[in-house]
Amino acid sequence: MSDILKTSLCGIELDNPVIPASGTFGFGYEFAQWYDINCLGTFSFKGTTKEERFGNPTPRIAECAAGMINSVGLQNPGVERVIAEELPKLKQVFRKKVMANVSGFSVEDYAYTCEKLDREEQVGWLEVNISCPNVHGGGMSFGTDPKAAAEVTAAVKRVTTKPVIMKLSPNVTDITEIAKACEGAGADGVSLINTLQGMRISLRTRKPVLANVMGGVSGPAVFPVALRMVWQVCRAVKIPVVGMGGITTAEDVLEMMMAGACAVEVGAANLTDPCACKTIIDGLPAAMDKYGIRNLEELRI
Repeated sequence: MSDILKTSLCGIELDNPVIPASGTFGFGYEFAQWYDINCLGTFSFKGTTKEERFGNPTPRIAECAAGMINSVGLQNPGVERVIAEELPKLKQVFRKKVMANVSGFSVEDYAYTCEKLDREEQVGWLEVNISCPNVHGGGMSFGTDPKAAAEVTAAVKRVTTKPVIMKLSPNVTDITEIAKACEGAGADGVSLINTLQGMRISLRTRKPVLANVMGGVSGPAVFPVALRMVWQVCRAVKIPVVGMGGITTAEDVLEMMMAGACAVEVGAANLTDPCACKTIIDGLPAAMDKYGIRNLEELRI
């Protein structure tokens, strides 16, 4: 991999800035049948909670122009099985550090799950999701209030040694206030944005398409909103920012890094094309050459 693509995330060097986002890449090994996933900077694995979760009732997916709406609801086997079953499978095909994505329904839940995953050699970062719009009594409820966001951040930092990246919700009036609260409580970085809240109604049944009524909107339609919020947060905090939201091309990566992101996550694109991240990585050198960019570090203005 060319050195021109290298970047750093919370002190850990990445071969390139492209990271598949949690919830769109499983536990990684599922995608190894399509390409060598070691070409990735890293990836954020499926959102993990203290206990096993079935998730929300079906239907969970709805189409919309230039994107999709999901209401999966953090379906996962629980942290104990992730450690015992999923990480060993991943180790067979991925030699780099992985980002562990964690969610919870109480401060204690977050701390418990993060402490468990922090002990795992394969885990390089903890991405703490305080922004999921698809669960009740947790997730986004912590990410829409600065005090609650700070409380989760501080609790996780007390029981971990690895970099903690707080994943922020766009469903707030001022995302910079949440970011500053997390920074003040000790976060090593922030990632944004998670999905925007949305819904669809079936004209045939005259009822909401999703069983959960509302879900998270993702895909190219949200890119301008994500870019704006990343720009604002990068100018409000001094910690690293991971940008995400509607990224589908190498040019999108460059634009997000020009906004100040040190790395990017690619989400919905993985669901329409399992090789999306590889295609983006392969296209980065040509896109950089087209715009006279010598290396990615020069983009972070």
